Amino acid sequence: MGALVGLGVGVGLLMIWSAFFVPLRPRTAGRPGRTADLLARAGLGEVSITGFLVLCLVIGAVAAFAVQVVSRTPPVALAFGVMGGYLPVAVVSGRARRRQREFAEVWPEAVDNLASAVRAGMSLPDALAGLGVRGPEPLRPAFDAFALDYQVTGRFGESLDRLKLRLADPVGDRVVEGLRVAREVGGGDLGRLLRNLSGYLRDDLRTRGELESRQAWTVNGARLAVAAPWLVLLFMSFQTEVIRRYASPGGVLVLAVGAGLCLVAYRLMMRIGRLPVERRILR
Repeated sequence: MGALVGLGVGVGLLMIWSAFFVPLRPRTAGRPGRTADLLARAGLGEVSITGFLVLCLVIGAVAAFAVQVVSRTPPVALAFGVMGGYLPVAVVSGRARRRQREFAEVWPEAVDNLASAVRAGMSLPDALAGLGVRGPEPLRPAFDAFALDYQVTGRFGESLDRLKLRLADPVGDRVVEGLRVAREVGGGDLGRLLRNLSGYLRDDLRTRGELESRQAWTVNGARLAVAAPWLVLLFMSFQTEVIRRYASPGGVLVLAVGAGLCLVAYRLMMRIGRLPVERRILR
């Protein structure tokens, strides 16, 4: 008993000593996961990942239950439950693409505004805060929040980091990091850099718009081709005698093979016809 008490006292003293004399290693922030990155790009960074996953599960369960009530065929209900669970991901992905497209259309104007403000002698924080009032409409909320952060903290670097998180945009990352370097080491050519960046963004936007307009009908046709068999299957669910054939092992095999072929064909089409997308490197 005395040895056990001595051991406990020794461990306690060791823990107290380590709390005061052992240096803590700084925790490095890892890169966000795919779900967190998707929510950030969609402008839903305040939504928790757990809540989003719960929403997917709930919608999938509701879709599976509804199809099960109508068709009374568990394999068909499971297939539509999986599609229902993926529906929030598809909606958020579409929102992220639309948001990035909107940003791409207005970034040249925002960069021109910054270049004009810098050339007029405004400080960088004032020029960025001014975009919350005079900047393009899609970018105003992020720069309004930057102005508030800088007004409260007075820390330019931390306010820029929060601005990057709110924008979650590769062009925004480049603009923010250029402004950070100009602030820290002094950038006499910042105005020229911003004007060159504006010209590059306009050229890229023009080229990408032409390619997307030619590609749109192909992508929409492929999506319709993938969705058509499942729409037919959904309509067949109202015919009980017909849909129950999919409850057999052969029917389950047909559903599994059909789902796999649709997924592979759609992903292959999207990969072949996908335009190069700029990645966020300067996070």
